[in-house]
Amino acid sequence: MASAALGEELSCSICLNLYTEPVSLRCGHNFCRDCIGTALESQERSGVYSCPECREEYVERPVLEKNRKLCNIVEGFRSAQQEKTETFCTYCVDTPVPASKTCLHCETSLCEKHLMAHNKSVDHALIEPTTSFGDLKCPVHKEILKYYCSEDDVCTCISCWVAGNHVGHKMELLNEAYEKKKAELKDTIEKLTHNRQETERRTQNLETHRTQEEGKAADVIGRVTELFSDIRKQLDGVEKRILTEISRQEEKISLTVTNLVKELELQKDKLSKAIDEAGDALVITDQVTFLRKKQSDDVIISGDVISDVREAGCLDVVMILFMLQKGLLKFTDNLTELKTKGQLEALDKSDIKLDINTANNYIYVSPDLRSAKLTETLQNRAAFPQRFITHQVISKNSFSSGRHYWEVDVSGAVPWIVGAATSSIERKINERKAYIGCNDKSWGVKFAGKLAASHNNIHEVIDPECSVQTLGISLDYEAGHLSFYKLCDPMRHLHTFTATFTEPLHAAFSLTNSTCIKIVY
Repeated sequence: MASAALGEELSCSICLNLYTEPVSLRCGHNFCRDCIGTALESQERSGVYSCPECREEYVERPVLEKNRKLCNIVEGFRSAQQEKTETFCTYCVDTPVPASKTCLHCETSLCEKHLMAHNKSVDHALIEPTTSFGDLKCPVHKEILKYYCSEDDVCTCISCWVAGNHVGHKMELLNEAYEKKKAELKDTIEKLTHNRQETERRTQNLETHRTQEEGKAADVIGRVTELFSDIRKQLDGVEKRILTEISRQEEKISLTVTNLVKELELQKDKLSKAIDEAGDALVITDQVTFLRKKQSDDVIISGDVISDVREAGCLDVVMILFMLQKGLLKFTDNLTELKTKGQLEALDKSDIKLDINTANNYIYVSPDLRSAKLTETLQNRAAFPQRFITHQVISKNSFSSGRHYWEVDVSGAVPWIVGAATSSIERKINERKAYIGCNDKSWGVKFAGKLAASHNNIHEVIDPECSVQTLGISLDYEAGHLSFYKLCDPMRHLHTFTATFTEPLHAAFSLTNSTCIKIVY
């Protein structure tokens, strides 16, 4: 009854057979993949999809997710049903009676009644009822498998042990090996359970992290959107004032030109009239009449092409440029105000200066303490205890808290190593382990034909093709993050080291082959 009920629960409501590759809809109902696929295809014309059981509707064709757990349950149930065959007592001929045990020696199955008689007469090996004896006997000697060879991990008979392929091997009785393997399996299950719980914990932790980062992203998006909205408003204001002034000047020039054109049109009409009158006089042949005819006074014309343009006026480009400059300067001041409003945290550069007392004696340090170059000339500096024997130099200032950022121009340095190091980094040995990234006291990004991140002598290639001109380094001391960025176009994140910093950190540099680095400020 229980088996039949379980079979119904594991059957598809469409084909009424056991699930074949069961998939789930969002509503929670399960179907065979082919069955629900056919059903959804038949619903395509209507434009609305629905669950065949609860009729929940979907605007778009639902995604079919494989129900792996249900698939495993169905396969287990199907296998159990296939293997389940009733074994009957060999001696109950008239009416089949289910067997309680099977005797390996006699190869017979016995019900409770015949088992009592069998136990009184013979001491044979009894197992759970079965009709298959092939797997329970040695394929070579046809004897009952009573022993387990731990060396070959197989079950054997007595002949295999005494005179067969397992002579001299370590043997155990089947029941002892069974209990031992069972105990080992329990330990394995415990370990696997622990590992599964740890995996679930890590999964949950990652999900929590994703949720937190999504929240951070939403917050930053909101602040960036608000910041650029303010920027656009201010720039729009500057643009509007300038465009208004241009339109005002254009309108004034246009109006002046219109008035001047009207005046010139009047003058042109007067000139045309005078020309017509003079023409009429020319056709008079009578001398007295011609001389008596009044001649129009000369029309006075003032101005010329140059004076016309001067009077009309020109666009005052200088004034417009002055307004633009003034507006942009005010916009720059307002940007500072936006920063103080805390809409988005400013990434101010740290004032990094090199510590000349740590510089190797072949490294030239500029007077402003912001650039360094490896030379062939000995600098003859004093032998301070903090001076590097290797070709390295670190910053004078150190960081033991907070967030910091600096940029390094490495365009004149090939190869190079740039990063951060603690004050306790080794300085008095000229070995590989003293270089940045080759010990547990320093972290760095290096370039020697290909870009790599290095810490504690572990080197991870970042990008074999990438080249860097300017490097941005960001340190978040409390969070334990040291990040590197390529600032040249296109800008990209290169690598982030995660560590628990316990000592103050210095900006650190390693130079080779007459190369030069420069701190950008």
